[in-house]
Amino acid sequence: MTKQSLTQRLDLLFNSLNDFEVGAAEVGFRDIVAPGAAIHFTHPFETLKNVGELFEVVYRPLCQALPDLERRMTIIARGRTESGHDMVGVCGYYTGAFRRPWLGIPANGQQVTMRFHEFFRLGSDGVEEIQAVWDIPELMLQAGSWPMAPALRRSWNVPAPATQDGLHRPNASVEESAASMRVITEMIGEMGRHPREPVSVMRLADFWHPRSSWYGPAAIGTCRGIEGFRNGHQIPFLRSLPDRTGSIAGGYGFADGPYVAFTAWPGMQMTVTGDGWLGINPTGQRITMRSLDFWRVDNGLIRENWVLVDMLHVWQQLGVDVLARAHELTSQKDLDENYR
Repeated sequence: MTKQSLTQRLDLLFNSLNDFEVGAAEVGFRDIVAPGAAIHFTHPFETLKNVGELFEVVYRPLCQALPDLERRMTIIARGRTESGHDMVGVCGYYTGAFRRPWLGIPANGQQVTMRFHEFFRLGSDGVEEIQAVWDIPELMLQAGSWPMAPALRRSWNVPAPATQDGLHRPNASVEESAASMRVITEMIGEMGRHPREPVSVMRLADFWHPRSSWYGPAAIGTCRGIEGFRNGHQIPFLRSLPDRTGSIAGGYGFADGPYVAFTAWPGMQMTVTGDGWLGINPTGQRITMRSLDFWRVDNGLIRENWVLVDMLHVWQQLGVDVLARAHELTSQKDLDENYR
């Protein structure tokens, strides 16, 4: 299977998922996913054996909960990593009317959205690896079943790129892609110098546009501008996880014109210390983090950054089963109603 034919078949599959019909979707996935492919999905699904298990455990139950499920894309990025892997990264959201409970999250009968970042590593026999993080906490918020501390910033269904070229744009030149990658690589390198050195060495203003938007997962929210990023995410993150390590070299990083994408399973390691994170007391627990990112570079500065973190996996490592807490919260509501 050539790279071109596989890319074309992926595009056909993605387009067919706009109106998600589970049987046709399974056929499409079986057509492009290589035997023995690694399929890594967001917690609680984790690593799945094959396409059959992916649909049995993930997609069929989701389609039962949202019978009119749609998968809407806002960004597609294609490129080759420094180590020679051909990658396709997709950003967007699932949507539909939430008719039946899913993962213990109560249905509210209304249209809901759930962001996704999904990455596909291509090989000679088809897709050889999938890494996917879904913002399941976003769905919990919309269902009114949120058992954790509130986010510091607004949680919402974040927008497509301001330039509206996430899906359709001119073919990227090698030079433009390389320039975008340099911005992100240098920015990450500078951020890694703190807290060993003062905040000033991070040189945020050299990399981030004054009107940048950092679109974080539902548990963190969206941060506007450099100060918003510092106060809404960076300072709480660094204060609680000062020894975090990770780099693009540790996963799959690639550029497609103004867009840079990164995924790894996991992409970071850290110890929860300081005053804790996201309202959880510090435990000294060593954890890993799955963070899947898309950046848009504009005239040498980062203008937009879409970030998804497998937050359920983070909480699970800290001994907190968020889905179980949400279920208990919902069960208590039902109990209260029975005794009115």
